[in-house]
Amino acid sequence: MAKKEKYIPMPMQLGSVKKQPVGVRVVCGILKYLFLALIVVISIGPIIWAGLSSFKTYAEINTSAIALPKSFNFKNYVDAFKYAPIQEYFLNSIIIVLVSVAVTVCFVAMCAYVVARYNFKLKTILVLLISASLMLPAQAISQPLFAIFKTLGLYDTKFGLIIVYAAMGIPMSFFVMVSYYKTIPVALEESAYIDGATFIQSFTKVVLPLAKPGLATIAMLQFINTWNEFYFALMLTSGDTARTVPIALNYYLGTFANNYSALFAAVIITVLPTIIIFIILQKQVMESMTAGAVKG
Repeated sequence: MAKKEKYIPMPMQLGSVKKQPVGVRVVCGILKYLFLALIVVISIGPIIWAGLSSFKTYAEINTSAIALPKSFNFKNYVDAFKYAPIQEYFLNSIIIVLVSVAVTVCFVAMCAYVVARYNFKLKTILVLLISASLMLPAQAISQPLFAIFKTLGLYDTKFGLIIVYAAMGIPMSFFVMVSYYKTIPVALEESAYIDGATFIQSFTKVVLPLAKPGLATIAMLQFINTWNEFYFALMLTSGDTARTVPIALNYYLGTFANNYSALFAAVIITVLPTIIIFIILQKQVMESMTAGAVKG
């Protein structure tokens, strides 16, 4: 009786995978770029439209909302500052945003490093509590927060908003930095310890310089979220001492009822700082994303 030969599967050779027809690949490539172009138009189209409209006259806007302005002048921007005291609220926003960003970045830089590098009791519970805070809606804490601020005299103050915004930015920034710290090799810190560096020296002179892209990322996210925040700024302010730009723009919306050009100029003034911050920090943000992808 002949012995049955054992079947041994042949390894797949290079080039044996069936390629898609050239026409299909071309169509898929075109559709891909059309989809990306659509995303770009949806994302920056309204900003470009508002920017162009801010240079138009009232008659030009009524004639055609999508036509290019006949001339570029900054009269509408002058009117925006004339109809509403934006400069005062702009200064409030800058102070509140910069301080809250500094507090969030400093606090998260230290706490996230400890969680990323060391094991200690209650570490899991701490991470779970921070995770739970991400799922807590703002409306759930608004009433208790309002009562506490009234009692402590923090209502309608810049310091009160700084506390709220810093606390709101910590959870997401914490997880971003924990993930980024894990991409930094521990061997670098061990080498620093061998050379006689203390914990503080290792953290400040070895880890933090390498963590600049991650720190820039959380700084940018905190800046954008704080600058555009509306709910708590509306609930925790009543006067001009701490009112921010988004709230001021909402309150003075009726002032621009007959001057849409000035309204568009005010909107551009409000949006411009976030665009500038992103342009300045985009290199560090991309480095942070690339580091996370390589580590993964």
